[in-house]
Amino acid sequence: MNETTGKTEDFLKEMFQKGMHLGYSPTSRHPKMKPFIFSVKSGVEIFDLEKTKICLDAAKSFVKNLAKSGKTILFVGTKKEAKQEVEKLAKELSMPYVRERWVGGTLTNFKEIKNRINYFIDLKTKKKSGEFEKYTKKERLQMERKIKKMERYLGGLENLNDYPTALIVVDPKHEKISVGEAVNKNIPVVALINSDCDPSNIDYPVPANDSSLSSIVYFLSELAKAFKEGVEMKKIEITEVKGQEPQETKTTIEDK
Repeated sequence: MNETTGKTEDFLKEMFQKGMHLGYSPTSRHPKMKPFIFSVKSGVEIFDLEKTKICLDAAKSFVKNLAKSGKTILFVGTKKEAKQEVEKLAKELSMPYVRERWVGGTLTNFKEIKNRINYFIDLKTKKKSGEFEKYTKKERLQMERKIKKMERYLGGLENLNDYPTALIVVDPKHEKISVGEAVNKNIPVVALINSDCDPSNIDYPVPANDSSLSSIVYFLSELAKAFKEGVEMKKIEITEVKGQEPQETKTTIEDK
């Protein structure tokens, strides 16, 4: 067994251990997901993890190239199993995210949404600077409630200054509104999709369990690794373009 084969088997074993092979029942399967199904066991469809790995590798390559080019990726995961991990990863990568509810028009009416984001940021800035003190107690309470409400839905979008270059989504069936808006704006989508999802509008579908926390974490962590690799590649390129700074010549006692 050569090194490449060994690594592939390790990946497949790890994906299996994370439960990524588990789909739903055959009755809930979307017809276009059939090519990704290996078999059925105990009434549950089993994904062909070799095909899953091929799809995941393609998604990772795409994400790596985006990071290398300094592009913005919007992470979307509002189902309970994905919320915390999506927020955690997006913050780690300094990328925007949606974890509570997709605000309709985030992409298709971005100008208006951006105005609301700016208003939200302005309110937070005023509160922090103490400007709220000039208002009555009732007015301050109202503004603080407004900040709290906007934080829930817009907090993850504060650093979204323009249309994202791509979306990373957990369960496109659950996130159908965000996927629909991305398709409308020709924004590529990378998604973890279970057997009940339609892969038609997903540019980089990764067929696997999208309800298991361990599967979701594995999917996101692999994309995070690819993103970080892209960032490092960008740093190396910048260093090569600028050239290495000449090192200072140290003066020794013998030189004096």
